[in-house]
Amino acid sequence: MTEKLKEFLDRKVAEYNRPSFIPHDPISVPHRFTQKQDIEIAAFFASIFAWGNRTTIINKTTELMLLMDNAPHAFCLDPGIDGLKRLLAFKHRTFNTTDLLYCIDFFRHHYSHHDSLETAFAQWMQPGDETIENALTGFHTYFFSLEEAPQRTRKHIATPARGSTCKRLCMFLRWMVRRDNCGVDFGLWQTISPAQLVCPVDLHVARVARQVGLITRKQTDWLTALELTGHLKRFDADDPVKYDFALFSLGVIEKF
Repeated sequence: MTEKLKEFLDRKVAEYNRPSFIPHDPISVPHRFTQKQDIEIAAFFASIFAWGNRTTIINKTTELMLLMDNAPHAFCLDPGIDGLKRLLAFKHRTFNTTDLLYCIDFFRHHYSHHDSLETAFAQWMQPGDETIENALTGFHTYFFSLEEAPQRTRKHIATPARGSTCKRLCMFLRWMVRRDNCGVDFGLWQTISPAQLVCPVDLHVARVARQVGLITRKQTDWLTALELTGHLKRFDADDPVKYDFALFSLGVIEKF
């Protein structure tokens, strides 16, 4: 059964991990940019907005990039009064202006001291870490370390410390870290290994994974994400999260 399941999932990865996947997925927005920092910021917002309808997620991220003059890195470093005023009407579901302005403030702070968003995650990793758990926990603390960080914004940035699956941040890290020749994920970051990634788990992925026996845990939380990733490592220890293409597509596209 395990070998047949691996063969089945490998086929699905090959089917969906290709450029034709990009236009209908939120990853399409960062793919419009070439500068690393622009890709990072666009990818961050696309992943943070990623709940609900994929077309809406793409449209709202596109709208935000337009408000940032399609130069998000330059905008975050120096938005100006007029630039900030343009953002005041932006809203995506429960993500509002307060949340957006704090994100801009964080990016201004971070990119004033660092060349890449990679250090915001990677600096918290410890030698011997098997997963990105420390990176996610450390990022959450760092992200909210600025003065007057809004309490309400915490619901948009997950952390394993609160038991969340951290689906959106795990997806963002997949985009930034995974490296192959298929053209979907960016593979911009070198400090974190693809082997340390944790599979993004939403309700669709969890449902498919339970159906095929990759999840036994009844709750859907951080431990569930670790359980799923642990099983996927038996199929590919170096790149377990490539199977996100299979599980997500089976759940959302094929209604498996």
